Amino acid sequence: MDSTSLNHKADLPSKIVVVMPAYNAALTLKTTLDDLPKTSGSEIILVDDGSLDDTVALAKSFGLKVFSHTGNFGYGANQKTCYTEALQTNGSIVVMIHPDYQYDPRLLPEIVRPIQAGDADVVFGSRMMGVSALSQGMPWWKYYSNKFLTFLENRVFNLNLSEFHTGYRAYSRDALEQVNFLANDDGFIFDQEIVAQFVESEARIAEVSVPVRYFPEASSASFLASVRYGLGILWLLFRFSLHRLGLWRSMQFVAHRARYKSV
Repeated sequence: MDSTSLNHKADLPSKIVVVMPAYNAALTLKTTLDDLPKTSGSEIILVDDGSLDDTVALAKSFGLKVFSHTGNFGYGANQKTCYTEALQTNGSIVVMIHPDYQYDPRLLPEIVRPIQAGDADVVFGSRMMGVSALSQGMPWWKYYSNKFLTFLENRVFNLNLSEFHTGYRAYSRDALEQVNFLANDDGFIFDQEIVAQFVESEARIAEVSVPVRYFPEASSASFLASVRYGLGILWLLFRFSLHRLGLWRSMQFVAHRARYKSV
């Protein structure tokens, strides 16, 4: 395997495009933007998924590039629009930052550094590294289910990550262009389906430690939604295992082109 990143060109400066999947984020959007490093990139895209508050008007008043869904189509559907629009720019790194201020925007330089250095194609901001997420307010049932599902995902994906369920992520342009993310679910399971796609395309995945905040204005899935999410992950891992074994090939996981080429 060639050690060169898919399309990493160390001699060219990287342009960072920040994408914000938003739903009812009017109370926290300004705080998120205030903490976002001003030199992090030249473009911010906010995709609103049918908010019932003033998220869209507020985002436009801040000069963001805004795309609005006509209804609440789901977290995965929001990300599909985020990445589709980000790839229309000339950005080389796409970073997802939630505008609900649950993840610290100031850590953006840390998130993108492994990609800029040519050491990774995908970077996750992990809540399970460093200070315990439990002590930062993560509900105990989310914490232990996160650990259990991460254990299973590491086994199936042949990785050794501390967390797969973070919403703070950075992708190289080429990593996104490799995978058929439009074939993924419109709900929360999108996050894990795109991981399976990255694994199949042999993307290099790294992680950095990030703190997390839990407060009333921050978005958080309910217990029942989390149960459905967990069951969805188990179904995904089963399908991906069958795909890898050649027993049930799925075009959802097939990369768009050969990821690494000899030089």
